[in-house]
Amino acid sequence: MARSAIVRIDRYSRGAIWFHWIIAALIAVNLTIGLLHESLLDGVAGAIPLHQSIGLTVLALTLARIGWRLTHRPPRLPASLPSWERAAARASHAAFYALLLALPLSGWAMGSAGRGSRDPMRWFGLFEVPHLPVSAHAAAIGDSAHAVLGYAMAALVVAHVAAALRHHFMLHDAVLARMLPGVRRRDRAEI
Repeated sequence: MARSAIVRIDRYSRGAIWFHWIIAALIAVNLTIGLLHESLLDGVAGAIPLHQSIGLTVLALTLARIGWRLTHRPPRLPASLPSWERAAARASHAAFYALLLALPLSGWAMGSAGRGSRDPMRWFGLFEVPHLPVSAHAAAIGDSAHAVLGYAMAALVVAHVAAALRHHFMLHDAVLARMLPGVRRRDRAEI
């Protein structure tokens, strides 16, 4: 005999959803440019200035997203999640925030006193972005860190997407639906 239960899908706020997907799209583009600029994109004029502009945009959006997060409580994780998954979710979100700040800042430091620092950085060609007051040594550290952080971000993105797809297609729970745009907050019956 089938039982019916009402399951509440607690969703992220619209603002959080838009921050998530806009930043996700920008990260996907920037990881592609960052990983391919020396091989496939070597001859593409503007690949690095575009990469820098997107990175600065991600930094600004991340700061706004943190502000949003501080004033808008995220939904609780489903009670059915084991404690290890809750811990993994919290750790991966903290790692994302750290990388979303550290990656653009390390790139900005690198561009401020390292390679190409004689040319001013411009945000999508619209206005100059001041260089950070860093030494050549700090820029070199930023350069090394930027590459490592980029690979860490790529690995975290793959793990995050795999976890979301696992929840949606294997566990058939509402974890992914909480962050999908266009899905209305509603109660749904499960049989």
